[in-house]
Amino acid sequence: MKELSLHVLDIAENSLTAGASLVEISLVEEAGLLTVTIRDNGRGIPPDILPTAADPFTTTRTTRPVGLGLPFWKMAAEQTGGRFSIESTVGVGTCVTAAFVSGHIDTPPVGDMSGTLITLVQGHPQVELLYTHRVGGVDFTLDTRVLRDTLEDVPLDSPDVLVWLSEFLRENLAG
Repeated sequence: MKELSLHVLDIAENSLTAGASLVEISLVEEAGLLTVTIRDNGRGIPPDILPTAADPFTTTRTTRPVGLGLPFWKMAAEQTGGRFSIESTVGVGTCVTAAFVSGHIDTPPVGDMSGTLITLVQGHPQVELLYTHRVGGVDFTLDTRVLRDTLEDVPLDSPDVLVWLSEFLRENLAG
């Protein structure tokens, strides 16, 4: 995957497959690192699988015997001189963190994060999503729990809400 936003979408979809009702995505650009953290409250990874979770031949999927999302995410971070980690507790959730050295020639661009967030909201309107983005000391937060409270009975996946949310994200996440 050529953009970080596509890795985020892949990992977040794994969280949803694991039954998460809350997915927290954090992107922080500071101190020479671009750090992306995805935390969920899904079922977690069993301790016997966790040490090899980033191995392409460790997968719980039934469609094919390999899983490439975590291995590619790990490789992308480490080839920039960054780091990668997975923490997980069965019944509590999983936290995946990838830190990239900013400015390294192999650090992928962030990409279309607003498109990733819209895809997650539209495809999983029942799930709560907390997205935070810090760059240059400026914070941006999107919390679907706040949106849900404000909209009351209007679903997050209604066309008018998705159009507004798409415009809101593109305005606030651009540049």
